[in-house]
Amino acid sequence: MKKNYTIALLQLNLNDNAENNLKKCTEWVKNAAAKGGQVICLPELYSSFYFCQKEDTKFFEFAEPLYSTSFIAFSKLAKELGVVIIVPFFERRTAGIYHNSAYIIDSDGSEAGLYRKMHIPDDPSYYEKYYFTPGDLGFKAIDTKFGKLGTLICWDQWYPEGARLTALKGAEVLFYPTAIGWHPHEKVQYGKNQHEAWMVVQRGHAVANGIFVAAVNRVGFEKPIEHKAGIEFWGSSFIAGPQGEIIVQASHDKEEILLADVDLALMEDVRQNWPFFRDRRIDAYGEITKRFID
Repeated sequence: MKKNYTIALLQLNLNDNAENNLKKCTEWVKNAAAKGGQVICLPELYSSFYFCQKEDTKFFEFAEPLYSTSFIAFSKLAKELGVVIIVPFFERRTAGIYHNSAYIIDSDGSEAGLYRKMHIPDDPSYYEKYYFTPGDLGFKAIDTKFGKLGTLICWDQWYPEGARLTALKGAEVLFYPTAIGWHPHEKVQYGKNQHEAWMVVQRGHAVANGIFVAAVNRVGFEKPIEHKAGIEFWGSSFIAGPQGEIIVQASHDKEEILLADVDLALMEDVRQNWPFFRDRRIDAYGEITKRFID
């Protein structure tokens, strides 16, 4: 039988430059490892403030080629600490093609896998289609020293199809590195429902797939563009078990490390008693690939 392992989420304020964010995240990864974290995940686009609040070509400067600064630093750190690190970053594939990506770096410092964000939003202050080409690597379950991991990114968390396909490939945990928050002018009227919807949909993925879900968000207020209202990132990172139960959850306003064990026996027990995979009507789902059914 495979062994249980401990996952760690780093809820951080990353409203700074790349060099400072790298130093900060390095220290937090070390702290998480010291607390027992074996698979450690950073928030979306860890190395910069959330620049998608505005369409501006100068922000493409934040992108980095594969296997450069972020990979070199966290590969060394993973090997030093003997941990797996999930590192979401802004990938420059070539001039004109950029991705919102994540390395999954194994405990020996090697690349266990690469994921490119599949669903790209375009909403006020979340102008990601301007910056990011949709991922072309598909949904993956990636083998690491400690377990088989699925990594999706932020807007992916709203789509049951991505969660299902990743789970069907054998993932034991769905990690969702995230940058989501409230528009200041919407928070009073819509904020409670927005946040609850975010929690509910991801807990639903845990239930429907009998899987652990780990969502790690930013925290703090970011207003990098003077004439924009900014975004109050709502934190509230959490880890849910295979029945959607909240194992641990962070605050709305503090930097925190969240730790939880991935209990593989519990996951198997839940799937035996709630056999959703067994009862899927795979003969009847062909139309799911259509945009709309007239």
